[in-house]
Amino acid sequence: MTSRFTRLKAALLGRPIASHQAEHQLLPKRLALPVFASDPLSSVAYATEETMLVLALAGAAAFRFITPVSFAVASLLAVVVLSYRQTIRAYPQGGGAFLVAQDNFSVSVGAVAASSLMVDYILTVAVSVSAGVAAITSAVPELIEWRVSIAMFFVVLLTLINLRGAKDASTLFALPTYLFILTVMTMLITGFARCFFDACPTAVSAGLDVEPVVGSVTIFLVLRAFASGATALTGVEAVADGVQAFKEPKARNAAATLAVMGVVAISMFLGISALARLTGVRITHETLNLNGTVLSQIGRATFGGGIGFWILQVATAAILVLAANTAYQDFPRLSAILSDHRLMPRQFRNRGDRLVFSNGVVVLAVLAALLIYAFHAEVTRLIQLYVVGVFTSFTISQSGMIRHWLKHREPGWRRSIVINTLGAVTTGVVLVVVTIVKFTHGAWIVLVAVPILVTLMLSIRRHYRAVAAQLRALPLDAKPRSHRIVLLVAHADEATDRALRYSEKIHSEGIECIHAVEADTDETSYAWRAMHPQRPLTLLEGKDKVSRRIVDYIMKVRDEHGNDRVTVVMSDRLDRRDIRELFRHRHSLAIKFMLLFQSGVAVTDLTHLRHRRRTGLTPVPLRQVELVVPVSDLTRPVREALLYAKSLGPPMVAVHIDVEDRQRERVVRDWASANMDVQLEVLSSPYRGLIDPLVDYLRERRRVSLPGTLINVVIPEFIVEGRLAQFLHNQTGLAMKGVLAKEPGIAVTSVPFHLTAHLGEGE
Repeated sequence: MTSRFTRLKAALLGRPIASHQAEHQLLPKRLALPVFASDPLSSVAYATEETMLVLALAGAAAFRFITPVSFAVASLLAVVVLSYRQTIRAYPQGGGAFLVAQDNFSVSVGAVAASSLMVDYILTVAVSVSAGVAAITSAVPELIEWRVSIAMFFVVLLTLINLRGAKDASTLFALPTYLFILTVMTMLITGFARCFFDACPTAVSAGLDVEPVVGSVTIFLVLRAFASGATALTGVEAVADGVQAFKEPKARNAAATLAVMGVVAISMFLGISALARLTGVRITHETLNLNGTVLSQIGRATFGGGIGFWILQVATAAILVLAANTAYQDFPRLSAILSDHRLMPRQFRNRGDRLVFSNGVVVLAVLAALLIYAFHAEVTRLIQLYVVGVFTSFTISQSGMIRHWLKHREPGWRRSIVINTLGAVTTGVVLVVVTIVKFTHGAWIVLVAVPILVTLMLSIRRHYRAVAAQLRALPLDAKPRSHRIVLLVAHADEATDRALRYSEKIHSEGIECIHAVEADTDETSYAWRAMHPQRPLTLLEGKDKVSRRIVDYIMKVRDEHGNDRVTVVMSDRLDRRDIRELFRHRHSLAIKFMLLFQSGVAVTDLTHLRHRRRTGLTPVPLRQVELVVPVSDLTRPVREALLYAKSLGPPMVAVHIDVEDRQRERVVRDWASANMDVQLEVLSSPYRGLIDPLVDYLRERRRVSLPGTLINVVIPEFIVEGRLAQFLHNQTGLAMKGVLAKEPGIAVTSVPFHLTAHLGEGE
């Protein structure tokens, strides 16, 4: 099963990429443009249309305002592009609005900027994919009723492509992006040439009678049209957020890419708005599905409905769908940065097989799919939620940059302050306008979602800070605790006999064997007395469940010997090396789960793989025990596990799995300064996995050890209170136990360290 899954995963996502190959995944400018600029470039496909749909409420005469409104939007786009070039210069490490806000204001303000951006990224995927589907249904109206299903298909496709890595995604997306730019530019040149040298082409809706709904044009209506057109600015911040994805020199390449994106986007947006006016496009919500989008009407009029029109439609649909890739690139990166600052669950820091922040990609896809389903893939309904979040981050970012220049006064800071002040003022004014005019049309959802996200982020941060405070190292003079062994006897068989042999080979204050009676004719006690007459067996009778009786008795032993730790030794028989086999032992699973949350108790699990064929060879008895302690960091749980392992007596070694350079360097440094009298081995993990390198190490250690050697892996685990809090931690210990349980010759001991932190607590 595992091998089939691995082959399928490799076929869909590609073979894993080693950490040392990360530099080869960086993007040159020609590939970075379609990855990070596809959102603002694609916005020109519907920004003019959204502006006209608002103006249509005042009748056909109101369409004359499309030109001044478009110039206002284009001017704002130019200001924002210039402002973010300053951000790239000051913060070449990436992170955009969040790092600017945190560095110059506070973590709380940074959380507001980050939450606003995250909401915007989710909406980017939903809006872009829905707009792409709208372009398809404009050419083939028969597909309108299938638009939600088509949109979901594109979300899945984009997710799989992005899970393959930034390099693969950029290569796949480069051709559609450049094709869209070339096609639109060709359409604009052709359309303007026909208007200059001949008669302007006429749109199919030019004679449409648009009845006014709200009467005459008002300032409020123009502002609302401007707010809708401001969707052309979405995605501008993506380049500043993703500077680290560029090839060296990163900041210079990112700034150049942002400048090219700004020039191309402004040119196309103004050109489409001008041609919409010249060709006489008239559009309303009622006629949108009948006559097609604004861009499709211009293309049909300019190219005459021939091959040029169909190329335009295909390119538009492709760029609109692929525009979601901007969010797919930046949402996972921003989530990882927030995770580094303890504002998001630490799982978002984990890189997948293809050096992608896979958890962020999947979460983004799920949330966007939910929005598409809830709003039936209708762009006009989704667009009302748009822009508020992005202009919030724009305003915070530019305001933070003003403080940055005043604080550091780097060369050219006066000119930079002027640019960022202009950016902060203009985006702030637009934010107020957008919030007011779109509030009743759905923007209130964003205004509610952002504070909720901010509250959640700050709660997560308090939780992690409280946990970190309790994970501080124990005093160096801490002494190992003595411990008592409680051996669980399920059956009088080879598995239990092996568990008893293990118990006798480690140091303890005593061994007590117990058996929970399940039936009146229980034969286990008779067989046990025959096999081990020197070891009395305590029978646990009663009407309670087996697991409850056993746990209650273990707690009784612990309470009677308050200064000792209780080590529970158990062994399950496995018929095959399949993790599903573990779930057949329901009593064992229940006991392990309940004991995990009990202080002063460690659990040793010696699973016994039963040989299905008779080899004719006598099984090698257990002769010696070796201990291996995985060390992720020198925290209190790890030190507790090391002290516990020392108390057992057999020789031990500590291993650190090298997943991240800075963590490895910290562990090696702290280990040396702590004067640990235990050998530390560093295991290489080129593919960033924790379990596979450990399994390979243990198998090699078994191979070179004497026959009859049992390797006991002592796993430190910290347990937090509250079920929700469990999801904020990687549960690496649980994953290790599940995999190692089916490894022959390997025992697993869980040493839990209980914390009292829960969500909402902090220092």
